[in-house]
Amino acid sequence: MKKTYRLIKGDCLLSMKSMPDNSVDLILTDPPYNIGKFMQNRQANLNRMRQNFFVGAGWDNGEYTEWIKNMSLFFKEAHRILKKKGTLLTFMSALKVESIVDVANAAGFYYKTTGIWHKTNPMPRNMNLHFVNSNESWIYFINDGKTGIFNNDDKLELDFIQTGVTSSSEKKYGKHPTQKPVALMQHFVKLLSNEGDVVLDPFMGSGSTGVASVGMDREFIGIELSEKYFDIATERIKNTNSVQQKLDI
Repeated sequence: MKKTYRLIKGDCLLSMKSMPDNSVDLILTDPPYNIGKFMQNRQANLNRMRQNFFVGAGWDNGEYTEWIKNMSLFFKEAHRILKKKGTLLTFMSALKVESIVDVANAAGFYYKTTGIWHKTNPMPRNMNLHFVNSNESWIYFINDGKTGIFNNDDKLELDFIQTGVTSSSEKKYGKHPTQKPVALMQHFVKLLSNEGDVVLDPFMGSGSTGVASVGMDREFIGIELSEKYFDIATERIKNTNSVQQKLDI
């Protein structure tokens, strides 16, 4: 079975405006956390320790008020293009969970839960000085409803998932500083969508959501502003088994 995907290089707030109402089943994404300046102030030497650290990239260093404005616009468009009872799951820093829940509720989303992704092999930065950061939060919403697709096969699913960090084999086309492992995205694609559903990642990055989606017989739409990461995502997704593609550049 051939899978279809569409990749768009551009600003997601502009690109989403051209998408039809009620046309997406699942939004699975990893937007900027707006913690760049916070991290710079706390750990001035971190960028030197890790060349690919996201603070050095600059795209997460904006002002809080501008970030909230943009996230509000994002959730407004997400509410329009998601189907009724469609799902939105976003990764987020624990520092900003309450802010995201507030803007999502204002846009018409029902908050389900906040969960944890636990990294089994995190970078042991400053391990002799403080606790090593091994967790990231994710937030689960339903659009215009309280329940949506949940393919748990009648098995207990905890609000906790653990995997290793992204392996080097998943970075052969290039690196992204906050790249998520495909296994993590597969977990949510399987639970929160069905075969043939449309999965959207408006902050596509290096394309892990797309690799998971097309590999599990979903239709995928990915939007990415950075030309560098767009190119990495394109290579990764087009080499995921057999796919049909449409690129909007």
